[in-house]
Amino acid sequence: MNTIFKVFLILHIVGGSAGLLTGMLNILRKKGDKNHKLVGKIFLISMLIAGVSSLILASIHPNYFLFMVGVFTLYMVASGQLYLKRHNNTTSKRLEWTITTLMLLAGILFVCIGIVALAKTNLFGLVLVTFGCLGLLFVRQDIINHKEKSAIKNNWLVAHLQRMTGGFIAALTAFLVVNETYFPEQIPSLLYWLLPTIVLTPLIIKWSGKY
Repeated sequence: MNTIFKVFLILHIVGGSAGLLTGMLNILRKKGDKNHKLVGKIFLISMLIAGVSSLILASIHPNYFLFMVGVFTLYMVASGQLYLKRHNNTTSKRLEWTITTLMLLAGILFVCIGIVALAKTNLFGLVLVTFGCLGLLFVRQDIINHKEKSAIKNNWLVAHLQRMTGGFIAALTAFLVVNETYFPEQIPSLLYWLLPTIVLTPLIIKWSGKY
């Protein structure tokens, strides 16, 4: 079992590291050109590897942190890719609804566990509630888009941009939390959990308005 854990830990580190680098590159550079698409494919594969491996690691050694980040990462990048495929008319409606339903259930679970944790004065509950509510907001967007009731004509592009950036937020959050021992101890642990969301969410809003 230890060998299996080490193998998936290595995959998780490699996938997460590659996802961080390629995600940052696509955030900083021009959107939509050939290089953006190539780097985006590497980002997608890297984040899928990181997400799947985190779920397996969390199953071997139960860990709320790994499980939550894994679910959120997989949902974000998978739904982001499906929105791109929708634009190219190569997506599966059944797969879209399946992913949306799974995130709906996961979001409700995160919020409920978070509320229970907060009731016990465990501040980690705030993280669970935050990520759960974010997931549910994206689920709401999915339902509107899947039913083709969105007022935004290029909703696929806006959703794709939001989801891929959200996947990067999950990867960056995981990196900061895992490596917080290397940062000044005066910084509260809760800040590492929420800082990427606080910093990058305004960019998502800005880009969504632009496109």
